[in-house]
Amino acid sequence: MKIFVGNLPFGTTQEELEALFSESGAVTSVNIITDRFSGKSRGFGFVEMENQEEAQAAIERLNGNELQGRPLTVNEARPQRERSRGPRRDGGDRNW
Repeated sequence: MKIFVGNLPFGTTQEELEALFSESGAVTSVNIITDRFSGKSRGFGFVEMENQEEAQAAIERLNGNELQGRPLTVNEARPQRERSRGPRRDGGDRNW
């Protein structure tokens, strides 16, 4: 099961996030989303866990709990929306 983790402290590492979720069960992967230009954390990420029950336990245990002073938002990840390939809404051109 893929889990969304929001409101992460910007200094959180993938190793720290894996250790936090490993307390509830086996973690398959961890991915903290970063800005493509600066490489800095965007404050959210995804954790994938093998077992549905363990993943649900992690969500219940961690949602709202503080990590380095920030309350985490933890829930089941929703499928990513397909991005439009049409013109940008702001009228800008993608090929600047």
